[in-house]
Amino acid sequence: MSRIMIQKCLLLAVYLGCAASSTNGTLETFANGVPRLDLESLESGYHGLVKENETLVEVTPRIRGVGADICSFRIVNKHHGEAPFEIILKGEGEAELRARRVLNCEKRKNYKFDIAAVSCSGDQSDNATVHITVVDINEYAPAFLEPSYVRQVDEGRLYQEILRVEASDRDCTPKFGDICKYEILTSDQPFVIDNEGAIRNTEPLDYERSHNHILSVVAYDCGMKQSVPVMVTVKVNRICKLGWKGIPERVDYAPGSGREDLFPTAQLKLCDVPCAVHSVQTKLTLATSHIGKGCDRDTYSVQSQRKLCGASSESVDLLPTPGSGLEWTKSLATDEGHESDQMFEFDGSTSAVSVPSEVLDHGLARTFTIATWLKHKAHADLDKHTKEHILCSADDHKMNRHHYAWFVRNCRLILLLRRDFSEGDLNIFRPAEWRWKLPQVCDNEWHHYAVLVRFPEVQLYVDGTLFKNEKKNPEIIDDWPLHPTKGINTTLTVGACWQGSENKMKHHLNGYLAGLSVLLNKLEKPAVLACLHKCKESLEVPAMELLEPGMELLTNSDLTELSIEGDNKTNLEVLVKKIGYSNSREFPTPGRRNLHLSTVVMCDRGRPIKVPPVESYIMVLQPQQPSIEINGTTNLARDYQDFRNGVRVFTDLHISVQPSGKMWKHGESMSVIQKKLDSCIVSVYPSLNPDHESLTLPENMLTQFGIVAKISKDGATVSGSDIIYNYEEVLRQIQYTNRKPAYYLNRVFKLICSEMNGRFLSNEYVQTLTVIHPRVPTAKPSAAAPTEAPAQTADKQVPAHLLLSPQHVKSPVHTIVDHYLETKMSDRTQAVIAPPGHAVTIIIVVCVGFLLFMIVLGVVRIRAAHHRATQEEIQDTEMAWDDSALTITVNPMEQLESPRPGKPGTHGQSHIAPDDDESSDDNSSYHDDDLDSTDEEEEGSAAVSKVKDLEWDNSTLAI
Repeated sequence: MSRIMIQKCLLLAVYLGCAASSTNGTLETFANGVPRLDLESLESGYHGLVKENETLVEVTPRIRGVGADICSFRIVNKHHGEAPFEIILKGEGEAELRARRVLNCEKRKNYKFDIAAVSCSGDQSDNATVHITVVDINEYAPAFLEPSYVRQVDEGRLYQEILRVEASDRDCTPKFGDICKYEILTSDQPFVIDNEGAIRNTEPLDYERSHNHILSVVAYDCGMKQSVPVMVTVKVNRICKLGWKGIPERVDYAPGSGREDLFPTAQLKLCDVPCAVHSVQTKLTLATSHIGKGCDRDTYSVQSQRKLCGASSESVDLLPTPGSGLEWTKSLATDEGHESDQMFEFDGSTSAVSVPSEVLDHGLARTFTIATWLKHKAHADLDKHTKEHILCSADDHKMNRHHYAWFVRNCRLILLLRRDFSEGDLNIFRPAEWRWKLPQVCDNEWHHYAVLVRFPEVQLYVDGTLFKNEKKNPEIIDDWPLHPTKGINTTLTVGACWQGSENKMKHHLNGYLAGLSVLLNKLEKPAVLACLHKCKESLEVPAMELLEPGMELLTNSDLTELSIEGDNKTNLEVLVKKIGYSNSREFPTPGRRNLHLSTVVMCDRGRPIKVPPVESYIMVLQPQQPSIEINGTTNLARDYQDFRNGVRVFTDLHISVQPSGKMWKHGESMSVIQKKLDSCIVSVYPSLNPDHESLTLPENMLTQFGIVAKISKDGATVSGSDIIYNYEEVLRQIQYTNRKPAYYLNRVFKLICSEMNGRFLSNEYVQTLTVIHPRVPTAKPSAAAPTEAPAQTADKQVPAHLLLSPQHVKSPVHTIVDHYLETKMSDRTQAVIAPPGHAVTIIIVVCVGFLLFMIVLGVVRIRAAHHRATQEEIQDTEMAWDDSALTITVNPMEQLESPRPGKPGTHGQSHIAPDDDESSDDNSSYHDDDLDSTDEEEEGSAAVSKVKDLEWDNSTLAI
């Protein structure tokens, strides 16, 4: 080989060797190169992750050798003794790292060792460190440190922490090895546990209910793996407390459910008190007075209550709800309660009203009844001699004599009667004042008072119960009768007394009144007075057969207080368990009724034991409200004569009630017979014109059913609690009469009914009565009249819109035709004629008016032709007049044989007058000013010839 070639080879070798040893590693393989690991720096090494249940290690970055042909990789240094891994060559210098067996994080979490790449020539690269982390999996469930837990607690206490359970987990990482949650699996137990394992009770424990509470508790690691349950036992220590046990704090009552026991698990615990029971006494009180006037009476008005209880319908209400004809109570302030009738408030200084003399005769009879609801309290700032008048009749001027009065003074209810009730000597002393001392007068609760007088006997009923007279209660004061005085009348006032000499009110009442009524010449029945106050909700007493000897059971008249007395503690518990509650009101006022139970135990030797009182309450739930539905035929059409004779407005009216999702009708079930209405209001739109319109109701039915009706120009009001069937019968008999139906197209009546004093309202039912107007009369053809337009003389029905005129002014033609229609409809056998002297004048007036009408009609048609050419022929057919030969003829030879009373005769006076439509206003009727184009259908030529009325004859009058 030449020297030059040798030099070139040496230069090439040097060049290749430098390239192989360069740091950028661009030359990856070379047969005689030095192997190395493909890392940016050997210090950073490799990092790997391997799961406990896998062997392949995920290494970052990937293991790769460069610089020479790599034939293997070696683990060259084991830092911590064991390195259960192997490196498997995959080709092209790459390798993967695997564990020789499944690793266990709980035994060892981390591994560290060095590896090196080995070339095929046996050269070895520099070492690089591999860091391996064993990834934990949730392979272990938590386990409690103790096999079971037991604790003891005292009854009747709330603990912040009863005990603490603890569990652990063998997994190596916090994600699976920490306990994140504890749970009580046992349901319906008054205990809770927090995430730290602390258990506490949510309510005081009761030894009688349960001696032991056994709980099943589990733990969860943070991977939500559940442990095996552990048993936790909480033992309750009996701690005896004196008093009643098993009294619920709240008792729910569903309306319509009947009787319900209040305390079925009640027990009286005396513990270990050294007491030989001598006597026991317990009293249960049901509070209802906060509801309206008490005892859930606010679901019916006073008047409805009176009717339901059978009170006399002759009683006069001196405090009615303000309305039409009842204006004297408008100035009084009212407290309406929940849904009750109005209760009037009197402020003690200005509130008072004077009763009109036409409402009640100011003089009382020898026998009478006065009754009222009164709520009054004691006023510390008032002098004990101050009078507060409920009712007073006094002289209207000059003098201040009180003829009779009912008032409160110093918490006494006083009746004053200073009248001569019998004939005889006026100088005889007679009873004049009755003074009852009553705690109810000043307790600020609603009470019902009634005085029944059959002079000189006087009885007082308080809350429906006769007041039992005592020796000096009532205190009766005699006085001289009042002597008659000329020229002085009396003034009857409520809430104060009129002072005639001072011309002002004095002795004002400070309290509330409702339902003040006076019944003359009769005494109200005691049963009625008891019914008026009777509660529809009450306590239900236990069965009398449960009462053992030595025990006594007492109640008040309202059954809102119940007392049990005796010497048998065991029988007392039995009786208390059987005390019930019921509410017979179909739709009671929902809400809370408080219960108060007080008990006194007396031991031998007279030593009492103080038993703590118990407070509970009844929650009356919301009743399912009924739906009152009124249905019927909403449109009725009747002829003229029917309206004159009277038309029934609601002929096929039906009222139905839908309680509890089921529709009931009056004939469907006996249960709905008890469904009631207390008012129905019929409204007329527009208002009635009293000149010729009226509404009438069946007086005999109203009297039979005891329903009250009031009629005005705006309609009618029917009131009084009664069953639906009776209301339907009354409403179907309502009759509407109209003596001038020609002025109307229709009449609209609206009906709304209510129950429970307006608490439940029906739908608004609208009834329309339509007037059927007569057809256009057929004109008689004349021999001289042309016959080229027969279609225009045909009998056509006038469109409804032509029957309504916006004004009351009528043309002469309208006036004559209106009178013609009215006369023909009311008396077909009576003719109205004009004497010869005035026939020409009438014909001229009619012709001029008719000519004006045709001119206006022609202008309207010409203007409408530009927009409605296609309808011109139809309108001509309906409204066209044959003005070529239209003539009005009055036969001067026909005269009435004898004039009817109130009608024009034949003494030279002609009378063709319209109805007096000036008495009708715009808001009460629809005037039919276009009736000249309408009439009844022809009944035949024979019938027409008999009627001597005005006729249209187009053969003699040419326009």
